[in-house]
Amino acid sequence: MLSLSRRQMLFAGGAGIAGLLLPRATVRAEDKPMGFTLPKLPYAVDALEPHIDAETMTIHHTKHHQAYVDNLNKAIAGTDWVGKSLDDIVKSVKQIPEKVRQAVINNGGGHWNHDFFWKIMSPAAKSGEPKGDLAKAIETYGGLAALKKDVLTAATARFGSGWVWVVPGGEKGLAVVHTPNQDNPLMVGKTPIFGIDVWEHAYYLKYRNLRAKYVEAWWNVANWDAISANFAKG
Repeated sequence: MLSLSRRQMLFAGGAGIAGLLLPRATVRAEDKPMGFTLPKLPYAVDALEPHIDAETMTIHHTKHHQAYVDNLNKAIAGTDWVGKSLDDIVKSVKQIPEKVRQAVINNGGGHWNHDFFWKIMSPAAKSGEPKGDLAKAIETYGGLAALKKDVLTAATARFGSGWVWVVPGGEKGLAVVHTPNQDNPLMVGKTPIFGIDVWEHAYYLKYRNLRAKYVEAWWNVANWDAISANFAKG
């Protein structure tokens, strides 16, 4: 009769061999497709006070932006777009399967727009001023006051929800455009240097229906280092 230790050795050996022969039942974490996640804000939720209040920032980031991320993941689940970069998805919306295309435009655009938006803002004390080639382009445009005026006009002209953007190009070297809902310039081959969210959820708690007041206040938290860098990238 085999000793207990001998039986234990054979059992262990058999288990080891079986383990080599049988396929693994689990998938390594690095082999799993990664979904999009909500990025952290680059500053505290109250850092943009008093121009953008902490309550609005919290709701805007953790509720609205989170919803876009979650719904984008649902929209592309089971498609070849899982694992693609957000830029690739937004730039290629016309290639997205028609049955989920609008959901990707709404939610992929919403995710991209907000991720971009957080980065082109900063506390007022760190806002700075336009630099380098952007400063020259703004002067060519007619000066910062002229740019602010045209942005305000576009923001208030945008009926319903949407965004106002500044993109390179046009007769003045810069152009002000606005888009509905969560559409953005990347979807039509243009790269924005900054944009202002004019959905009501971006400003209503503090400014109520006074969109113009919100847009005027927004310039206090424009991150000119980031915006200048965006322009320099071309």
